[in-house]
Amino acid sequence: MANKLIKPPVELLYQEELEALAESDKNNIKPENWRLSPKAVRTFILGSKGEKLGGGKIAVSQKYYGDDALVERCIISLAGNRGLMLVGEPGTAKTMLSELLSAAISGNSVNTVQGTAGTTDDNIKYSWNYALLLAKGASRESLVPAPLYIGMEQGIITRFEEITRCPSEIQDTLISVMSDKVLSIPELGEEGFLFAKPGFNIIGTANTRDRGVNEMSSALKRRFNFETVFPINNVNLECRIIEDQCAGMLGENAGNLVDKDVINLIAVTFHELREGVSSDGSKIDAPSAVMSTAEAVSVYYQTALGGFYYSGGKIMIDNLVQNLMGAVVKENREDLAKLKAYFNSVIKTRAKSRGGIWGEFYEARKWIK
Repeated sequence: MANKLIKPPVELLYQEELEALAESDKNNIKPENWRLSPKAVRTFILGSKGEKLGGGKIAVSQKYYGDDALVERCIISLAGNRGLMLVGEPGTAKTMLSELLSAAISGNSVNTVQGTAGTTDDNIKYSWNYALLLAKGASRESLVPAPLYIGMEQGIITRFEEITRCPSEIQDTLISVMSDKVLSIPELGEEGFLFAKPGFNIIGTANTRDRGVNEMSSALKRRFNFETVFPINNVNLECRIIEDQCAGMLGENAGNLVDKDVINLIAVTFHELREGVSSDGSKIDAPSAVMSTAEAVSVYYQTALGGFYYSGGKIMIDNLVQNLMGAVVKENREDLAKLKAYFNSVIKTRAKSRGGIWGEFYEARKWIK
């Protein structure tokens, strides 16, 4: 079933691993209503390092690459019934980490509020089936639960994506729920109280680039433990992420489309543009665009697809540069000059000294216009 969906939920995509972990996890202590123990949740996210679990059935793959200690702190925050807020630059896998945590703890990663400027109370708490409301009045039957209600009723995690995109008054609807673990439904009168079951919690995400758009109130911030997810700062690790992600997305079409040399080239390029310094210490005028690992994956994936459909399964460096340009100038056209300067300095020098793929990369600068 999972391979027939564009993006299967985490609990379906890794169903065999979760089942093997549950089988091996019977003697470990679990917080009430958690599917797995904190130890097994950590293994699900960071991998079993080749050890086969579930009676030797399957080794658990590593899904999150970065700070292992951060993952452990996130799990402990949730085990202590504290809300968890993941903040950081766009493309640093905050959403993926929240999905992995929710799938391992609750078996459900899709109970989600997507924060936008148009998010309302109805999208977070509950709304009404107005046909039933008119016919039978306010009742549980006519109430339509939203993710917060579902999380409290079932004792599972509610994910709140891009919380700072929501108006401040909408954000603050979470304060009383997170403090008292009860949701008031005035329309139901004396029966209008929903008390959260054990296992309920909230994982929020927020981009640091949205800071100041709808800043969270200090009262709401106090209800969360904050963890900052930093960009990957290791080129080899970034290469591994790009390779793993693209191989998974390309599936049986991967073949020659997963080219380690091209992956290294794009990882180095993104790392240098993000950090504002080349590998030899030369200063680079970094673009204002988001040069995240997620963007690097997208650029390589689009290039690979172009190679599959138009170039007989061969990665074309010209297409890579075109896709790179699209990522860099996405937000600010002035970043184009910075990309040109990077090619005319760092890539030019590297092309002369190394040749090969770096020479092809430099020649393809003609598409930056």
